[in-house]
Amino acid sequence: MNCIELREHYELYAIGVADELERSEIRAHLNRECEVCMQGIKRAREVMALLGGTAPPAAPSAGLRRRILASVGVEQHRFGWAPFLAAALALALFAAVYFGGRERDLANELARVREQNSQQTIELTAVNQAFAILTGADTTVTTFGDGQAQPKGKVFVSRSQGVLLIAGNLQPAPSGKAYEMWIVKDGKAKAAGMFQSAPDGSAMHIQRGTVENADAVAVTLENEAGADQPTSTPLFAARIRALAQ
Repeated sequence: MNCIELREHYELYAIGVADELERSEIRAHLNRECEVCMQGIKRAREVMALLGGTAPPAAPSAGLRRRILASVGVEQHRFGWAPFLAAALALALFAAVYFGGRERDLANELARVREQNSQQTIELTAVNQAFAILTGADTTVTTFGDGQAQPKGKVFVSRSQGVLLIAGNLQPAPSGKAYEMWIVKDGKAKAAGMFQSAPDGSAMHIQRGTVENADAVAVTLENEAGADQPTSTPLFAARIRALAQ
């Protein structure tokens, strides 16, 4: 077993309750002076020492001792009961608090890594799709907008790959609203996806698929659920250039 697999068992090893397999593996790592495991066991023992030092000794009454021993069929012998009970209570508290908190921390970290990985996958997919459209042999580009305060940008259309919209000066949509792109042909608009702009007014939206001899690409502001047909005046429209023969 490697150090990553063993680090979950350092605390159990430190208190002497690790399973035989993990105990043997950790002991083998320590015997060969593994830096990672030596540091891990050292920290685990420090935690246990700190916990033991903060746990107050418990001294149960003699009657309570007799009832507990009788309930499990064990005769009472003369031994140091108070230190044993204090250690047992401290160990139970340690297990409940430390491992419970550690499990939550690990779950939170795993969720964060999964979310980050999912977001990176989405971004990488978008980059690959944008690159395919930008470099398409049948791609044409149209520039729209020329005012400093008005939406402006470029529309790249590949009849075999899809449409790539890159815009600026596109203010974030109000609450409950989103931008919707339309592919216009013979005066009829076909929905081509919803998107939002960034806080700085920039936006990139991709609609994959074939584009059948469209005339223009337009964007309107709609309810965030989207619409089958535009319900507002287009914020801008970019006419699609014909590909030179």
